[in-house]
Amino acid sequence: MNDAHLHLVVNHFPIIGLMFATGILFFGLFSKTNTLKNTAYVLFIIVAVFGFLSMYTGEGAEEMVEDLPTVSHNIIHNHEEHAETFVLFLYAAGLLSLIGLYLNFKKHSKANIIAYAILGFALIGMYFAKEVGTTGGEIRHTEIRTDSASNSTDNATGEQQQEQEDHED
Repeated sequence: MNDAHLHLVVNHFPIIGLMFATGILFFGLFSKTNTLKNTAYVLFIIVAVFGFLSMYTGEGAEEMVEDLPTVSHNIIHNHEEHAETFVLFLYAAGLLSLIGLYLNFKKHSKANIIAYAILGFALIGMYFAKEVGTTGGEIRHTEIRTDSASNSTDNATGEQQQEQEDHED
């Protein structure tokens, strides 16, 4: 298993896990159930760990794909920039979740303030999760790229292949 494969294995959980943890925390706040809030906190901590693993394996994955003909440095750089911002929100939610767990176990009066702060970080983080997922997908899935320059390059490559096939016939 190489770094690119490891990256593909771990990089989905921060995005999907964030959605689940945010939903569970929302329902925990709505129903005033500490068990749901604590479950969300544990998920946020796990999501932060997987965010770290995604960043760690991303460097190796970059080395493996950066020289492929349909992958540009700009596409990888864009993905990396979004991932660096996204992981900060994951780390913040994970750290605050540790505090939230402690405050819930101590039945501290400020526990709900932490819960709402985590929810805020998570909701903002979901925007960056979407950006990271999209820009990551664009690295190898040229069909979802929105910039016309990369699509026209891909189309030109396809046209050259078609011309070559026509000459062979």
